[in-house]
Amino acid sequence: MSKIEVKKLLDAGVHFGHLTRKWNPNMAPYIYTERKGVHIIDLYKTVAKIEDAQKALHKIAASGRKIMYVSTKKQAKEIIAKNAESVNMPYIAERWPGGMLTNFITIRKAVKKMSVIDRMKLDGSFDALSKREKLQINRTRLKLEKNLGSITDMTRLPGALIVVDIRREHIAIAEARKLNIPIFAMVDTNSDPRLVDFILPSNDDASKSIEEVLGHLTSAISEGLAERKLGKDKKEDKKEDKK
Repeated sequence: MSKIEVKKLLDAGVHFGHLTRKWNPNMAPYIYTERKGVHIIDLYKTVAKIEDAQKALHKIAASGRKIMYVSTKKQAKEIIAKNAESVNMPYIAERWPGGMLTNFITIRKAVKKMSVIDRMKLDGSFDALSKREKLQINRTRLKLEKNLGSITDMTRLPGALIVVDIRREHIAIAEARKLNIPIFAMVDTNSDPRLVDFILPSNDDASKSIEEVLGHLTSAISEGLAERKLGKDKKEDKKEDKK
């Protein structure tokens, strides 16, 4: 797994918390000091928490379960998409669809609707429609693609969520908690760490900070996937030897 260096976290501004007057007292164990009215996060504790998260994510990825990345905030959207796509994992970077987890069957139906539209275009039935009908269907397809296009390969509930900014993504957090889906989250000093299973005390507002922390998590997932593939290859080799 990628080595976590305190200096790199420092350079990325991972240690900057929120204004002291906006703090959540439950974050006290992860706060090192206060500087000019801003809380400073203890990066040594952040390193320890990232290492714990890496081990757990490695295990989940190696088991074959999907890990969903979630953040709809401007600073995180591209970073979330890049990290998720690099390990072929689902992600939500636009609006969180209510019931994404708790009403997953309905969400899957919406995803299948995209496939139906695509088949219509391939088999020629789309061409037989009126201009108005084509326009409506294309608009529906675009909307579905924007909100759900990144989860088309997710056929069952994810094995875990990686979240940036738990205050903003409170609906996703609530749904995951209801279903006992493990939550790995970047938690700033203004948030309640008790809502997540694996807290990553860190600045969840700066893109450099988000990129640095998520990079370590994604590397652990990548290694877990590689381990799974190696295990599968060995099984195939044994089958060939028996023949």
